Amino acid sequence: MEDIKEFANIGLKNLDRLWVATPECREHLDNFAKANKGVNDFVLTQMAVNYGYKIAMEDILKLINKIK
Repeated sequence: MEDIKEFANIGLKNLDRLWVATPECREHLDNFAKANKGVNDFVLTQMAVNYGYKIAMEDILKLINKIK
């Protein structure tokens, strides 16, 4: 269980080092999507992937903390 927790924590920490920023929340992602008007679709796609990864790692940590 500790290995999974460490994996999730490292994954969340590494989000700060990516070339494309990870949105803090869904609202920030939506605001970027509206503002770019399809100009930076690659950036928007990567931001969405990063945000989905962030949510997954946070959910894993929540489940682990629930089990303890």
